[in-house]
Amino acid sequence: MPLTGPLLEKPVVLTQLLQRGLQLNSNELALVSADFSWTWYELDLVSSRLAANLLGLGLRPGDRAASLMPNRTSLIIFYLACIKAGLVATPLNYRYQAPEIDHALEVSEAAILLAHVERDADLDKSKLVAKLPLGRITYGATGMRSPSFDELLQLEPKSLALPEPSLDTPIFIFFTSGSTGKPKGVTHTHETFGWMLASAIVSFEITPDDVFLPGSSISHIAASLMALAGLAAGIRVEIARTFDGDEVLPLLDRTKPTMLCMLPAALFNVVRDHGATRHHFRALRACFAGGDKVSAELEREFVELVGIEIDELYGMSEIGLATINPPSGKNKVGSIGKLAPGYQASVRDVQGREVPVGSEGKLWIKSPINTIGYWKRPEATAETIVDGWLDTGDIVRADEDGYLWFAGRKKQIIVHDGSNICPQEVEESLVEHPAVAEAGVVGIHDVVHGENVRAYITLVPGADRPTIAELIKFSRERVGYKAPEEIVVLDEMPLNATGKTDRVALKRLAESGHVLASQ
Repeated sequence: MPLTGPLLEKPVVLTQLLQRGLQLNSNELALVSADFSWTWYELDLVSSRLAANLLGLGLRPGDRAASLMPNRTSLIIFYLACIKAGLVATPLNYRYQAPEIDHALEVSEAAILLAHVERDADLDKSKLVAKLPLGRITYGATGMRSPSFDELLQLEPKSLALPEPSLDTPIFIFFTSGSTGKPKGVTHTHETFGWMLASAIVSFEITPDDVFLPGSSISHIAASLMALAGLAAGIRVEIARTFDGDEVLPLLDRTKPTMLCMLPAALFNVVRDHGATRHHFRALRACFAGGDKVSAELEREFVELVGIEIDELYGMSEIGLATINPPSGKNKVGSIGKLAPGYQASVRDVQGREVPVGSEGKLWIKSPINTIGYWKRPEATAETIVDGWLDTGDIVRADEDGYLWFAGRKKQIIVHDGSNICPQEVEESLVEHPAVAEAGVVGIHDVVHGENVRAYITLVPGADRPTIAELIKFSRERVGYKAPEEIVVLDEMPLNATGKTDRVALKRLAESGHVLASQ
């Protein structure tokens, strides 16, 4: 029988997301960062004004409004405005390079892009940004560049009349790496995302006295879900602009959040910061971590510093937050917790049969939260969602208490600092070099970063041999942060039965302690 989480009563109505805070605390702070703060009244006012002004630019309900933004309170305001205007918010990973930006814009057919001025040089390399139907909204620019985000926040619109989107209207497209190498647009509607927020509010056991600091990128689903769930529950949300000790520790000290959620790699860096003391974490009642495995060493150092355990959780862009170690229940350290409210899980073997308790199998998820599919990719949607069940591609086992234990990724995605890296993308960047004949890329376990990217290559006979540093730089110019940290030169690339690069063999080679080639 499938595992079943607690029942959910009703979804959050996204167009009324701020109502609880407005009713209880309209003049209290709702959204805060180191450089901006907004009361509930101000947040409602500016998001409505921005929504009306976005429509005034020529956008229509259902249009995709993309964003390329670092963590700022303004990005949350942009999401709220998209909700109110009936637009489809389409966040792009802030580390995307020009080819990845173009891919996301092409797939989503975005009409407009909100982008920080510090990305101008990369956007100038884009083939599609200049062709967007309604151009760009600039953020952080000085002078006469228009339209700017600040202008749209301050301009009084001719009318504040806003549409009433139906529950099946798309609201978010989140891009995530797939096993094919090209990111797919995971689509959520007002209904699926509303259920997602309702489940998260219950899962985090949010109380009126809580303050939530989601310490990761709000261009990804996890932190955006947490921030919007906090607002929907009527509590103050803190936004960290970066995720290092210099930013997070003063924020913890000044604003005293009761709940913190970070990627394991970032949390590790904060815990190991030379300035970190227990005093910084004094208000915390719960710390959540997901996106990658929480190592035993991170757990030990966190407990030693802070005095509480990390509640590990599991989720995906396609399904939201599906499992969690409950804050007030038993925390089975090392597990990804129990099913969140509204979810069903089935652990199946390769024939699709459910496996016994304690046995490993592929995790399938069913819930009203599941994505409606990949944007304009019906074939990929049909491969992933079968009879209402979504194939996560991850291997887990369930214990007798209903806790799930992560056992590995069926897909060969590399998770570095919580970001998904597709091996094919990195391989393609390397084989563009005239001296590289073949490339195979795998993830190497790292206690801080989760996995590091290691590339194995063979060289073209007779070609001038580049240094390892030159090859890493060459790759970084094409795929940015996804470029390998390490490159090993082989005499011959292992191939599988179909003649393709055998990443399983490369993984074994890495685990055997193969010595890195010298530069």
